[in-house]
Amino acid sequence: MKLSVVMPVYNERDTLPEIVEKVRAAPMEKEIIIVDDGSTDGSREFLRALDLPDVKVIHHERNQGKGMAIRTGLEAVMGDVVIIQDADLEYDPSDYEKVVGPILRGEGDVVYGNRWHGGTGISYRRYLWGGRLLSALVGLLYGVRIHDEPTCYKAIRTSVLKSLDLECRGFEFCAEVTAKLCRLRYTIHEVDIRYHPRSFESGKKIRWYHGAHAVWTLIKWRMLPVKGRGKA
Repeated sequence: MKLSVVMPVYNERDTLPEIVEKVRAAPMEKEIIIVDDGSTDGSREFLRALDLPDVKVIHHERNQGKGMAIRTGLEAVMGDVVIIQDADLEYDPSDYEKVVGPILRGEGDVVYGNRWHGGTGISYRRYLWGGRLLSALVGLLYGVRIHDEPTCYKAIRTSVLKSLDLECRGFEFCAEVTAKLCRLRYTIHEVDIRYHPRSFESGKKIRWYHGAHAVWTLIKWRMLPVKGRGKA
């Protein structure tokens, strides 16, 4: 089974060399699809010079948002399972086998990495509680109990993810995917992962209004019809 790693990038020049190396070193058969979303800090130049057989680089001429970068990456995916990888160093690619494991074992089609039970760093308190709010809202709206809705590490069978007819453009990618998977009755498995949060000074980009947009996205897709390949 081949893993497709989709990595959206926007102004991450300082961490790009290390994260690319870590992803390539992860012990799984995989392809790496990096989408530069209009970076202006040297990330684009670094990626243009990258010449690696297992890495495909796609460029957006202007910044379009994380969701759009992921959707662009999905168009190039050839593997059986997709996992999203941020271009910073908050998430550890050595957890791939753990996250993808339930899919490999035939236990399900969707796995989320749970940051809060892994015994590692805690982000700003506002984001810890914001993530808990979003997870609780999933339970309230969809009757599904999960612990870390906004986690980056979402491993999803490619055929399922591509069937969701995504409309997201920004950070609401996570909320839209979660909402549609719940509406289509997929079980979301969770595994504990490591997490090393960074500070605003180090480049953290999430702001409070992204959380508000995620809340609205969860509410919206509870009311709207959802297209996709429902669970048999």
